Amino acid sequence: MSVADQQADQHADRKKTQKKANLRTLRRLILISIGMFGFGFAMWPLYEIFCDVTGFGGRGVQEVTTEEIQHYDDQREITMRFDATVNSGLNWQFEAIDKAQTVQLGKLTVASYTSINMSDEPVIGHAVFNVAPPEASLYFVKTECFCFTEQLLLVGEQRDMPVTYYISPDLPADIESITLSYTFFKNIPATLAYNKTAKKEINNQPNPNNITTNDTRARGE
Repeated sequence: MSVADQQADQHADRKKTQKKANLRTLRRLILISIGMFGFGFAMWPLYEIFCDVTGFGGRGVQEVTTEEIQHYDDQREITMRFDATVNSGLNWQFEAIDKAQTVQLGKLTVASYTSINMSDEPVIGHAVFNVAPPEASLYFVKTECFCFTEQLLLVGEQRDMPVTYYISPDLPADIESITLSYTFFKNIPATLAYNKTAKKEINNQPNPNNITTNDTRARGE
């Protein structure tokens, strides 16, 4: 066999080896993609189960009306702390007016938050909350909260946002303080839809400066 034939065979062998390696890599990438796709579908159910078990994300917090409130006579008191943050995509100032409260178990109490829209357009935001320690969420009962609905703030608008709640008297004795945290997020689709509708309404309004010839004659000008 000539040197040229040997080199040709070696080149063919290298191509076969490279082709096999490429096929193995492709199969791995396909399997990884399928796995990630399936994991994405599984994430939300897993998150739901995690929240149910741990109380994370405020899961387990009861929401009742004032008519459903049970009245207790319990003298035990605990410390409630309040926290407020905004997502980076939302140009609002959001803070807890009440940084801490000493509350009696079973007693209806109001905590105050406030928000200001610092952006140059109306914005719709929604708040998510978390209770710490997580097990305390099972004993934290809300009757009114700004987190029940989305909030629309016009440009520069400031709004007080109260939370009415009570702590169930069967709160475990080892829990002496609870932290209630809220984070506001911008609802981008709702904000875009609102501003689009608002601009359309403005554009459809008649312009008083556009006076026709007939309008001028009617005014005697």
